[in-house]
Amino acid sequence: MDYPSKVLSQAVEQIATLPGIGHKTALRMALHLLRQPREQVHLLATALSELADNTHHCHICHNICDANTCDICADTSRKKDLICVVEDIRDVLAIEQTGLYRGVYHVLGGRISPVEGIGPSDIEIESLVDRVKNGDVSEIIFALSATIEGDTTAYYIYKMLPKGTVKLSSIARGVSVGGELQYTDNITLARSIQNRIPYDGSF
Repeated sequence: MDYPSKVLSQAVEQIATLPGIGHKTALRMALHLLRQPREQVHLLATALSELADNTHHCHICHNICDANTCDICADTSRKKDLICVVEDIRDVLAIEQTGLYRGVYHVLGGRISPVEGIGPSDIEIESLVDRVKNGDVSEIIFALSATIEGDTTAYYIYKMLPKGTVKLSSIARGVSVGGELQYTDNITLARSIQNRIPYDGSF
């Protein structure tokens, strides 16, 4: 498509790189931004620049944060010996919204998926094993999606952890099989955390 402005064309091309956004939707968004006050557009541009330049991953749990350590890991009231293993930041947000979990997290940054070319070395498994070996960890909760990839990831971690060193549990299967954790309602997710079951390498 030929655009009347090279600047508009560049904006549309960049917006269209976002997941789920085609060129028609990108054009609609770009034209919407042009109708907004210039200050509002500048605020959006500044926020995106800040996102790119000033966000970090927590050196302990790999959660997204503004400093080297996230607020959850820095919170002295959290149970540091209880680690909930999740796939990404969206799962942390979902569990935190229940208000019932007071441990800490370990964000893997994905799950093992040979089909997508994602192996154990592509996600934060080694650092989790190190946390168990080096820290006072009493329990690990697997809060991974109830999918083949999620189960595969949990099983791989189970095999990698030193046997008998920590209690292993999994959130109760109130979370539907094949479902994504981030789309689970708060009540079901809260009950799944509270009624977690021992993990023995199988489901």
